[in-house]
Amino acid sequence: MTPEQLITFAAVAEHRNISRAAQALHLSQPAVSGQLRLLQEEFGEPLYLRDGRGVRLTPTGEQLAAYAARLRDSWRDAFAFRDALRGLEQGTLRIGASTTPASYLLPYLVAAFHRRFPGVKLETTSGNTSDVVGMLGALDIAMIEGAADTPLPADTVVYPWRDDEIVAIVPRAHPLAARALAPDTGVPLAAIGDYPLVLREAGSGVRQIVERAFTSADVPMRIALEIAGVEGVKEAVRAGMGIGFVSAMSMRHEDDALCKIGIGPDPLVRRFSILVPHGAAASRVAQRFLDLCLAQAVGDGATPGEGT
Repeated sequence: MTPEQLITFAAVAEHRNISRAAQALHLSQPAVSGQLRLLQEEFGEPLYLRDGRGVRLTPTGEQLAAYAARLRDSWRDAFAFRDALRGLEQGTLRIGASTTPASYLLPYLVAAFHRRFPGVKLETTSGNTSDVVGMLGALDIAMIEGAADTPLPADTVVYPWRDDEIVAIVPRAHPLAARALAPDTGVPLAAIGDYPLVLREAGSGVRQIVERAFTSADVPMRIALEIAGVEGVKEAVRAGMGIGFVSAMSMRHEDDALCKIGIGPDPLVRRFSILVPHGAAASRVAQRFLDLCLAQAVGDGATPGEGT
């Protein structure tokens, strides 16, 4: 028994006529009769009887017709889905992003993609860099900050994307706040290390970069608080817990309560990357979203999605 035989039988059951079923299937009448004969041999009993110029289903044929009709409908739906994907009219794109790109880049990119391909369903999920890397098996495309701290699946393709500066943040009343007025010079880590620090949770790309920078500069860290998320760091700094570290883009719409301080003499700059699991066989929608992201990889502070 084959799908083709069942689809043929579904047409015969619908039209109650072999000739009309053959016309609907764009087959010859002998071809349809041959499919029916093979199907009846599979079941070992008649599935239909001749009835004048048409056919009448036996009780067994009536039961089989229900299964055959469902298979035919699923077959049609699969072809419609294939055709829709070829035109990018529908489908699902599963996107993962670590905290900073999820909050400050992904909303603009999703909006721009939706304007171009409104029939594609977009599912997004976020976490820190380690979380997103761990979810790659359930994603079509992902964005992370910094380098992955665990090996990536062998078939993952990595695309360097955008540069992002990590800055220190302090309340306006902090002794180092005056240094924010001279951003070109930056504040050395030795000066920042004199104060308590607020760090992101383990697994955060920002934390990894900050810890490496302090180690490289041989400056001890006085960690006052570890807290999850960019907004958590901001709130802790507002509360006076210490100096925090965030992406410069996360301060884009910040009010006057906090100010950012560049780190010098060498700024802390990291690279965002786009990961495509199963990169050699990426879906069309994943490839289109990747194209959109790479087109926006200007690295100059422009809002992603502008002009699209």
